[in-house]
Amino acid sequence: MVRELIEYDAADLDMYPSSDGEPMSDNTIQFRWIVLIKENLEILFAKVLDVFVAGDLAWYPVEKKGNIKCAPDAMVVFGRPKGDRSAYIQYLENNVAPQVVFEILSPGNTDEEMVKKLDFYQTHGVEEYYLYDPSTNNLQGWLRANNLLKRIKKVNNWISPRLKIKFVLTPVTLEIYYPDGRKFLTPVELDQQRQLEQQQRLEAERRAQLEQQQRTLAEQRAERLAAKLRELGEDPDLI
Repeated sequence: MVRELIEYDAADLDMYPSSDGEPMSDNTIQFRWIVLIKENLEILFAKVLDVFVAGDLAWYPVEKKGNIKCAPDAMVVFGRPKGDRSAYIQYLENNVAPQVVFEILSPGNTDEEMVKKLDFYQTHGVEEYYLYDPSTNNLQGWLRANNLLKRIKKVNNWISPRLKIKFVLTPVTLEIYYPDGRKFLTPVELDQQRQLEQQQRLEAERRAQLEQQQRTLAEQRAERLAAKLRELGEDPDLI
């Protein structure tokens, strides 16, 4: 599927640069989690035209305030079209704020930084915020209620109200599940699954072909036997 490029005016891009000046990730583990969540969310909403998913994209929530910005590790925006963007400039997007954001902690993140991010998401209308630390296998979540982001007390086995995905904390890692029960997989795991399904499909086709060949041979043997019986003056239908 070809993604449409959502273009803003050059003047807007001057005020709202595409880079937030920060690296996407500090290490391979953080990057792997960002890709896992962002790409599986893309898959989840692939057929929904008015859901936009992005990773590490600069979000500007306030018109003419290019200094007010944040780049969530992953974000989901309901009510906005798919398409590539250099930044998410909210006032040019019908003033629709991202409803769901994700952050993956790395050793470089400070407590002060994460408090500021929570305050940013609180101030600018995020409905659900999920923060995962892969080094400690700690998941935290916040849900907006009465116009405040409030901590989700029981986040294990939590189902996102917006996304309908399920978060499961095992003793060693976080697992995330689609609404239909499928597990979020890495690109490598998805390719392995595709290859396995393709192999199973080919094996099923070979079995079907073999069974058809066996039926054909059995029918041919039966026809030869019937012809012999007719040569001997017997009616094969009466035997």
